[in-house]
Amino acid sequence: MAELDNPNVMSNLITFLSSLIQKVAESNDLNCGFQAQKISVFHGLTRPTISIQSYLHRIYKYANCSPSCFIVAYVYLDRFAQRQPSLPINSFNVHRLLITSVMVAAKFMDDMYYNNAFYAKVGGISTTEMNFLEVDFLFGLGFHLNVNPKTFHTYYSYLQRQMMMMLQPPPPSTAPESSIESTLKVHLCFSDEESTSHQKEQLAV
Repeated sequence: MAELDNPNVMSNLITFLSSLIQKVAESNDLNCGFQAQKISVFHGLTRPTISIQSYLHRIYKYANCSPSCFIVAYVYLDRFAQRQPSLPINSFNVHRLLITSVMVAAKFMDDMYYNNAFYAKVGGISTTEMNFLEVDFLFGLGFHLNVNPKTFHTYYSYLQRQMMMMLQPPPPSTAPESSIESTLKVHLCFSDEESTSHQKEQLAV
């Protein structure tokens, strides 16, 4: 999509996507005492001091991957959360999940991409850890990496729509909120791409 090549569009999209993911992480932080969760290689001992927004903008600045990779990474995170309900996205694992999802997306989407050592440096982790994260992420996805055009458009359209709603509040309406519109607070978990069933709410919440 040509508009993704516009730096202003991408900057706004990265900012909005990071706020969306932050809401998921914060919600899961609150729910951690009520849900069974297991520790994974993505889980840090402490919360990183860098914000999710600054971290995602840092990846965007240095990774030099195609803009589409961030939409695909968003799809991957959603798939990962659906397939791994005992590993919800939270403040302790979100940064590692982000750097890994973008790297895997770049490898799948782009003809040229940086190696694991470079992404490790961008992400502030060791190359060895980056290698482990990649393997665990791929197994967590069940190696389901293909994103067809319809799925890509669905996720990108959702982000566009929600960004527009954020920039200009919708007029008062008595009509009931749709399932898509009502999930801005938590995030949206779409059903699998070949399925004809309607969208499902909540990613990792």
